[in-house]
Amino acid sequence: MIIKNNTTNLFVTLSFLLILPFVQKQWFNLYSFNINNISFYSFLYYLSGAICPSLVCLNSLKNYTFYNFNKNKIHSKKIIKGKKLLFLVAINLIFLSYFITDYLYINFNLIFNLFFEGINVPKHNLLQLSFFIFLISICLIFKKSRFLLKKIILVNFILISLYLWHLQINNISVDDQFHIYRYFGLNDLNLINLFILVFIEISFYTWSFMSYKTNLSDWIVPKPQKGDIIPILNIFIFYFFIIIYYLILT
Repeated sequence: MIIKNNTTNLFVTLSFLLILPFVQKQWFNLYSFNINNISFYSFLYYLSGAICPSLVCLNSLKNYTFYNFNKNKIHSKKIIKGKKLLFLVAINLIFLSYFITDYLYINFNLIFNLFFEGINVPKHNLLQLSFFIFLISICLIFKKSRFLLKKIILVNFILISLYLWHLQINNISVDDQFHIYRYFGLNDLNLINLFILVFIEISFYTWSFMSYKTNLSDWIVPKPQKGDIIPILNIFIFYFFIIIYYLILT
């Protein structure tokens, strides 16, 4: 019953997101007729920019944050340990920490470029970057701080989405002074914002799997089974529809 309800809720949410951009375009047309004055439709159009990011964050917080895995008796042929485990832990932790650090920096960079002209956020050097990566890595190791960090990431996603919505409505161009400029070699800033979050979601799931309960303290991680891949597929499916939403809206 729980699975059925979750599937129904997801279907309703995705259907709503596919209809929303067409409604937003109608609100924009009505807003354009009276663009110099504040109207009900201008308020609706501005407010509508927060709907999709909010739904993304609520869904991520509910389904892609607090993972539970089966921890049955581990067979010797189905485990990862030793140097191989050290390599996987180090790679996942470093890359996840780096993307989180850079993602938070994108937020601050957008704030200062949009609202504080003349004040430039200095680019982090190697020493500063290493420090923040180390700090975030420590937070990811502990369960409570890891969940807190995930919530901060989702708030960061909403804020960046709202800044980009502000840019789009006011026809503000983004040049190379913005850190998000040409990220991933893309021009669509909404997709850049979304792709960074997707990468963090997948890495966060992988890290949750490796650090589940006493896996790291025992230095033994079970090899992922078929059922462990399902959450990653769900992430891809959900965000695929979010990409479609932004493509329709554009």
